[in-house]
Amino acid sequence: MSEPDGPQPPYAYDLIAMGRLGVDLYPLRAGVPLAEVDAFGKFLGGSAANVAVAAARLGRRTALISRTGADPFGAYLHTELRGFGVDDRWVTPVPAYPTPLTFCEIFPPDDFPLYFYRRPKAPDLEIRPEELDLAAIRAARILWVTGTGLCEEPSRSATLAALAARERRGHTVFDLDWRPLFWGGEGGASGAGGRTGAAAVGVARPHYAAALRHATVAVGNLDECEVATGEREPEAAARALLAAGAELAVVKRGPDGVLALHRDGTRAEVPPVPVEVLNGLGAGDAFGGALCHGLLAGRPLPDVLRYANAAGALVASRLACSSAMPRPEEVEALLAGRVEAVRSDGYGMVGRPRPEAVRSEAHGREARGSEAYGSGTHGSEETRPAAREDERP
Repeated sequence: MSEPDGPQPPYAYDLIAMGRLGVDLYPLRAGVPLAEVDAFGKFLGGSAANVAVAAARLGRRTALISRTGADPFGAYLHTELRGFGVDDRWVTPVPAYPTPLTFCEIFPPDDFPLYFYRRPKAPDLEIRPEELDLAAIRAARILWVTGTGLCEEPSRSATLAALAARERRGHTVFDLDWRPLFWGGEGGASGAGGRTGAAAVGVARPHYAAALRHATVAVGNLDECEVATGEREPEAAARALLAAGAELAVVKRGPDGVLALHRDGTRAEVPPVPVEVLNGLGAGDAFGGALCHGLLAGRPLPDVLRYANAAGALVASRLACSSAMPRPEEVEALLAGRVEAVRSDGYGMVGRPRPEAVRSEAHGREARGSEAYGSGTHGSEETRPAAREDERP
């Protein structure tokens, strides 16, 4: 089902991630509205970047394809990527646009509104097909791309070109990564779609279908699966992702854990890892990096998911995203039930293990509101009523 570790060409990366990169400015106090926050922590952020950091923390050789502004925040991100052990050779400046900033509010256990400053356009949407190192992309053991990379040109064409260059070799992962604001929508899928949610889904779905034709692995929460396939029931959504082209479908179900189906008939369903959530943003990215780590190691699918859940849970129990990504010994300690696994990430704020499953799912890069727990998700897309204004420069 997966290729185990073994000798690899010296130039091949374990993981190349492609997509969003920016600066996260997070409050240093939980439960305080942004209007009242007086101290922030500055962190590397963006889903693709966080996945690369997460895999690097687990000992994998990783690289990122992205872009920043030609500004001090861009210089900061290069320093951070190198410090985390992520190759930044394909992270290039775009003088016309500033490096994106993202603010959040922290209301544990499941409310983490995000405020994106990505106007007039985010540099990571200026990745161009002609600038891709297709030989390196083909040689990587895993390529990880995201739904956000499909929302505008030239990033859309570049993402599809990278996927096509893989010719379905190795593990080619499509992180469904639904951010309706980036597609002109206000809410999520289905009835939560808001005034323009359905229109945004309609625009996005054909591009998601094009990406799925090239992907061997699809990863997403229930909203994201519905955007991609029209199916929301987990089993039906997983089967629809397989029918669309994936060989492995990973469906993140918040407090109900994770379901994965493989085309060869393998099925795995694991519960979330219980922790006290501090900040669910980043839990899904930790899940993604650990998922890649497990697939590369050739572990049985249930073990891969349990390990990824634990990695996501650790990040959900901490303040930061990138700097909170766990090391192998921390994941193993949490799986063994040792309390010292859940510890501060250096900012004096930390959650604790819980005896029961408290919404702790940690799958997919930056938690998503109600799915920010111990198995991994994304960040809250319900960006408060003022979020449309907050997108403006």
